[in-house]
Amino acid sequence: MIHPVVPFVIASLLFGLGVYGVLARRNAVLVLMAVELMLNAVNLVLVAADTTVRAVLPQTGGVFALFVIVLAAAEVGVGLAIVLQLYRLRQSVRLDELPLSDDEPPDGEPPDDEPPGEDPADDEPASVARASEPAR
Repeated sequence: MIHPVVPFVIASLLFGLGVYGVLARRNAVLVLMAVELMLNAVNLVLVAADTTVRAVLPQTGGVFALFVIVLAAAEVGVGLAIVLQLYRLRQSVRLDELPLSDDEPPDGEPPDDEPPGEDPADDEPASVARASEPAR
């Protein structure tokens, strides 16, 4: 029989690798894989705790692990949909290339402070505009 501490140590190592993957990776798909690694570490803890601790309700760790697996599947579906849409818009899935604010307008759109179709030179007084025109 395996010592009860071994699954907890393995789960902590898996969770640590997942945290490192989330913090160090720049590719969105690899970050999603690291999150899955962390969720699998939690599943291992749930099942190991269910087998080592005498619970009032039997198989509660397995039921919670199954619930986490369902949530992980939903997270993968939504996450990959977001990554695919990101790739369609930006042609890259690198997380460090994503704008975190709306300071920079996307390509082809005018900035927010200048309405489309208006020229800032139109705001000049008539005397300045006449002085800049060449003489006939």
